[in-house]
Amino acid sequence: MNKDYMMNIVYNQLSIDYNCNPHDFLSNEILFTVAEKVEGRRALPFIEPRLEIVTFGKGLVINSSSNIINYVKKQFHDKSKLEIMNSSLIKSFNPYYLPDLNTIMSITSNYDMNGYEFKIIQKNEIKYFYEYKDLHNALQYDMNSERPEILGVIAYKNNQLIGIACASEDSSTMWQIGVDVLPEFRGNGIAVKLVNLLACECLKMDIVPYYTTDIGNINSQKVAIKSGFFPAWSHCFRTRLNNHYITKFLLSQI
Repeated sequence: MNKDYMMNIVYNQLSIDYNCNPHDFLSNEILFTVAEKVEGRRALPFIEPRLEIVTFGKGLVINSSSNIINYVKKQFHDKSKLEIMNSSLIKSFNPYYLPDLNTIMSITSNYDMNGYEFKIIQKNEIKYFYEYKDLHNALQYDMNSERPEILGVIAYKNNQLIGIACASEDSSTMWQIGVDVLPEFRGNGIAVKLVNLLACECLKMDIVPYYTTDIGNINSQKVAIKSGFFPAWSHCFRTRLNNHYITKFLLSQI
């Protein structure tokens, strides 16, 4: 896999998710699209009324429910990209990371794990780790999830589980990585190695692994960078739509 191949996968997948064309993410325009559950979209929550914004640093793709798209256009009329991203409708943008294919395979050997051991686990093994209740950033604790954990890496020492990273099957081409380490073992590079090992396994399978975190979670962002990822796009999926003004607007359309 090379970067062009990887980015084509990402642009194509997100174009399905946000009902646009792959090249729209490379334009400098502000594009409004109607949110639809298109076949092949990532198996992520489809919350309505829907307003999501995606940017790769150039233009914005603004995806909203059909019944509020006129409201959204009105709110963003004549606003710049920066003004839209700082609009009162927006709560925050989260960073999304992709693997740096030039460096990610060589990172693991740079970490001395001081006796910690790591093991790849398969989909049918992951459910056995649901008995550990403090690893919510990596485990969904739901064997019937629409985006099940498909591959994982565990970290342990003296036969004690201390951390886990899992890749959820968000789509057939892109798997999302989540990681968690027990509090008393954090700060030792364990999360970095877990994420790096799992990402490398995904790439060997010709799958694009991606990583996201909250904009305020600096430690998690550091894990992404140290694991061999780079910031690729930003996504707003948390908004302030459920308020008096939009309710009034929707009522006026009846």
